[in-house]
Amino acid sequence: MASDDVDAFDSVLEAIGGTPLIRLARIAPPDGPRIYVKAEFLNPGGSVKDRAALSMVLDAERSGALPPGGLIVEGTSGNTGIGLAIVAAQRGYRLTVVLPDKSSREKITILRAYGADVVVTPGAVPREDPAHVSQVARRIAEERGGWLADQYDNPANPAAHATTTGPEIWQQTRGRVTHFVAGIGTGGTVSGAGAHLKQVSDGRVQVIGADPEHSVYSGGNGSPYLVESIGHYLHPDTVEDLWPQSYHRDVLDRVEAIGDRESILTARRLAREEGLLLGASAGTAVAAALRVGAGLGPDDLIVVVVPDSGRSYLSKYYDDDWLRRLGFLDDRGDEPTVADLAGPFANPAPGLAATATVGDALALADRHPGAGPLWPVGPDRPGVPGPPSVAEVTGALDVDELGLMVRAGVARPADPIAGYVTGPLPAIGIGEGRRAAASRLGTHEAAWVLVDGRVAGSIGKRLLGS
Repeated sequence: MASDDVDAFDSVLEAIGGTPLIRLARIAPPDGPRIYVKAEFLNPGGSVKDRAALSMVLDAERSGALPPGGLIVEGTSGNTGIGLAIVAAQRGYRLTVVLPDKSSREKITILRAYGADVVVTPGAVPREDPAHVSQVARRIAEERGGWLADQYDNPANPAAHATTTGPEIWQQTRGRVTHFVAGIGTGGTVSGAGAHLKQVSDGRVQVIGADPEHSVYSGGNGSPYLVESIGHYLHPDTVEDLWPQSYHRDVLDRVEAIGDRESILTARRLAREEGLLLGASAGTAVAAALRVGAGLGPDDLIVVVVPDSGRSYLSKYYDDDWLRRLGFLDDRGDEPTVADLAGPFANPAPGLAATATVGDALALADRHPGAGPLWPVGPDRPGVPGPPSVAEVTGALDVDELGLMVRAGVARPADPIAGYVTGPLPAIGIGEGRRAAASRLGTHEAAWVLVDGRVAGSIGKRLLGS
C-alpha cells in the first residue's frame, strides 16, 4: 500500500492477483455442487497471464538474466504479452511480442496501446519452421540481445500459481474446495495451482484439465480448433511434438475434451445468463466444470479458473456474423439458409490425405455413401474420425468423376490423387442466408459448407440460386 492514510496500491503490479470467486447462480444445476469461477479477467491486463508475466520478470531480475532497461521478448497468443507489457511499462523495459496470425485483432490493438512492438507470424506452420512463433521469438531475442520469457518452459510460470492462485483458492473456500478445473495452455495455471491444492488437502482435491477436443493434450489429433489461448495444436509436418515443461501432467487426475461449439456457446451463455463476459477458453473450462459437477452432490465445491475477458474477442465469439460464417449459428432469418437448401449432412466426408491414391479415395467414398461428390483434401490426420478443419483443406476431389475415369481407364487405382485434385473452394456456414452465402462464391461453381468450423460437405452455385 502507498501510505498510512491512503488505501491504495503503489503501482498497477500490486493489483495483480487477489481475484474473487463468483458463484454460478443460473447455469449450474440447482441440486448439484457449488461452482465458483476464479475471476482472473479482473486482473489489470484482463487475464490470468498477468500472474505468470510478473513472476517470470521478477525471477529474471533476481537471476540477472534481465538487466535494467533491457528487452523482453515473448511468443504468445496475446494474453501473456499483455501481462508482460504492463510489467515492462512499470519497470522500464522494452518489449517485443510475437503472435500467431489467428490471434484476435483486439489483442494486437491492446499490445500496441501499451507500447509493445508486435510481430505477427503464421500460426499454421511446423514447430521447426523459421516462421513459427517460438522460432521467431527466439531469433529476435538472440539478434537483439533480449531476454526470452519462454512461458512454455519457464518454471516461474507454474510457480506463480503455486504461490498465489492456489493459496488464494484454498483460503477463499476455507479449505472446502473438492475439485479444481482449469484450461491447459502452457499448463502453468492447472499445474501450479493444482499442485498446491493437492498438497494442502493431502490429495483430496481433484484436479481436472479442460482442453479443446482436437488438442493433443486430451488425445486429439492436433488439428486446428477455434478457441484461442488453450490446448496444443500439432502441425502434421512437425518432426518432434514437444510439450511445455510448464505442464506437469502428473498433477492432473483427468482431462475433459470440449468441442469448439460447446466452448463458444457456453461462453455466450455466461454473458447472457450470468453477466460474465469471458473468452471462449473460459467457456471450455466452465463446460468441463459442468460435466464434472453432473456427477457430484451438494457437499462438493468446484472452483474453475476463467482466464480472460470477452472484450478481447468481440470480433470473434461475440460477433454473430463471424460465427455464422463458420457454421456455429444456424438460426433462421427472413430467407432460406444453406441448411434449408442443402439439407442435413448426416454422413460428412472425413477428408482425404493429400498423399492418398485413387484406390484409397474410392474405397473411402464407398464407406461414406451420401457424402456428396466433392471431398476435401488436406494433410493426413489419422486416429480421429470426422470432417477436417477448413483451415487445413488445400483442395477438392470429385470422387464421382474419378470413378468414371477409372472405369474408362484414364485413371488407375495406384495413381496418387494429386493429379486429380482441384484448387480450394470458398467456404460458407450452414446457417448463413442464401444471398450472403452466394455472394462469396465468385467464379466458383461450388463451396464447402461448414459446421463448427469443419467441412461437412459442399453445395453448388445453382442450388444457392446464384
